[in-house]
Amino acid sequence: MALLLAIASVAVSARAGAQQQPRPLTRAAAIDAALRSGLRLPAARADTLVAAAGLITARMLANPTLTASYSKSVPQYHAELELPLPFPWIRGARVGAARFAVAAARLRYRLARAQAVLEADTSYTLAQAAVARTALSARTAADADSLLRMAIARRDAGDASDLDVELARVNAGQQANAAAGDSLELRSALLDLQLAIGASGDSVEAMPADSLTAPAAPDSPRGEPLAIAAASAGVDAATLGLTAERRAAWGVPSLLAGLEAHDPTGSEPGLLPVVGVALPLPLFDRNRGALAAASAERERALAELALARLESRVETEQARRAQAAALGRIARGRSVVASAQRVATMSMTAYREGASTLPNVLEAQRNARDILAQYIDDLARAWIATATLRALTLTDTP
Repeated sequence: MALLLAIASVAVSARAGAQQQPRPLTRAAAIDAALRSGLRLPAARADTLVAAAGLITARMLANPTLTASYSKSVPQYHAELELPLPFPWIRGARVGAARFAVAAARLRYRLARAQAVLEADTSYTLAQAAVARTALSARTAADADSLLRMAIARRDAGDASDLDVELARVNAGQQANAAAGDSLELRSALLDLQLAIGASGDSVEAMPADSLTAPAAPDSPRGEPLAIAAASAGVDAATLGLTAERRAAWGVPSLLAGLEAHDPTGSEPGLLPVVGVALPLPLFDRNRGALAAASAERERALAELALARLESRVETEQARRAQAAALGRIARGRSVVASAQRVATMSMTAYREGASTLPNVLEAQRNARDILAQYIDDLARAWIATATLRALTLTDTP
């Protein structure tokens, strides 16, 4: 992999006209950079802060109201303090709904982190595959150029025809074009990787340093996936919110306490206490608007929970099948890749010695390149499926 990395780095630098080689970047460093500087997490972090602010609001008690007035009737000075007294069963439901909302927001934040990790991991894998394909195409183009020079030498020596030279020239041109195209795809994959990890700039600054080998299978999850847990917390929050709005149909009573003073006649000297209770009368509004909104919110939360369960089950099964299929192709492809490379080397040697024809050499080299390219794609698919399965099965268990 070090040789492939060096060849790809030279290709990218030559394409970009850069003087400085891209710095090596490991998969762990890419994931860490995505969590620190990625563009996906700030919005999820802000949603968590909004939910925490909602919990603070639900816990707060309403401020009292101070009223001062003057009248011609005695006593003339009046001062009253009105203190809202929310029913405990209303306030408790609202606080509980806010707590579940905070829990759902925290779970969604963890889910956003998992998605950021998945995006960085997938971008890194695609960049690794592009590095390997670029190195493969560069090596194939070099072999095609060597084969062209060999065909020219054999023609000049009288052992080959002009047709062999033209076939070798066409093959060399095709492989050079393929190498140039793979180099452009590598640059695009590296820029996508830099975008996923939050790196700025339109020039290639990093190159994957890890080897593209078969991935290890993720651990079996023990718990509810984050997407389902977040949706369940959302349902609990919406249910308690609906309960609070139903209980709040009669409004919030208030306790009145005050003083009256200044009787010019002197019949009621001193300060006179005033005590009372204010009860709202639901004659025109029985909280129907808020109740309808809370009911709709609960229906939406239930629909989101059902969708999360269905999507989690389907996507997890698809990821497992994709991983199993890719790992199976990798296991079968190891020996095939080695055999194809041996056939290409032997056919080249046989042509150099005059024991094989040029079309046989071209066919052997084409098969070896296609088989190795397929093997690289299978490795990338296995890594992507493994990372997807890990993100889908991530639970709230510490």
